[in-house]
Amino acid sequence: MADLGGRRIVLLESRMASELAGLVARHGGRPVPAPALREVPSEDGSAPRFLTELQAGRLAVVVFLTGVGAQAVLDTAFALGQAEETLAGLRRTRVVCRGPKPLAVMRAHGVPVALVAPPPHTTQELLAALLSQGWELKGSEVALQHYGQQNQALKEALAAAGARLLEVSPYRWELPQDLGPLRSAIEAIVAGEVDAVCFTSRPQVLHLFQVADSLGLAEALRESLNGRVVAAAVGPVCAQTLEEQGVRASVQPQHARLGHMVLALARYWQEREQGVPGGASARR
Repeated sequence: MADLGGRRIVLLESRMASELAGLVARHGGRPVPAPALREVPSEDGSAPRFLTELQAGRLAVVVFLTGVGAQAVLDTAFALGQAEETLAGLRRTRVVCRGPKPLAVMRAHGVPVALVAPPPHTTQELLAALLSQGWELKGSEVALQHYGQQNQALKEALAAAGARLLEVSPYRWELPQDLGPLRSAIEAIVAGEVDAVCFTSRPQVLHLFQVADSLGLAEALRESLNGRVVAAAVGPVCAQTLEEQGVRASVQPQHARLGHMVLALARYWQEREQGVPGGASARR
């Protein structure tokens, strides 16, 4: 089994924090939890508006981007006593899922899914798949479920295709209320007291550098992540966001999954010890 050799790994994950820490520990690493964000329920009224349009049969396509978002919309329906009407509305509408998590939510409620974006389930794959279906989007009302921040690229592409957008934002991302663990992690990264940082979402990268900047440590953080401390990105979106901050992800698994990332990180060091330049397979 791939082994992390007792190395200290900073984990910025919040929602799946215990699962990721368990994976790191099982593979011989020492997890250093430092949540970089929290999900705050939105109070903008977009979910009830979506339910009204859905139940009235006015939506041609519903796009779910995240499992948490899809479940949050359904939870709103249940809380309002509109579960059956909402599920019936979804079953007669073309439902599109960006990846396996919203797909699992739909399947759990018996909702057929017309389209799932292929791996690695980014906006690029979703758009290509959606626009290749031949569906008449011009003049059609399309519901787009955003996640913690708006997916501007997808929003603009759908609008350019002539769709009338109904945007649903069931939650937003904010910094943790307790910034202590994140500040301590930044200081440890800069001091070289940890061996790697695992990034699992775009806002984790942005929040890490936001807090580092408030400490006057943004440049030192960047240098450390490009030097002794390994930056591991779960997928291409994280890797791209790191690049925007001037950091190259040394580790990126072929499949964007937590377990694959931990294994890729372990292989990275294994190959370095064996003399393989840069831990070549860790980025495949």
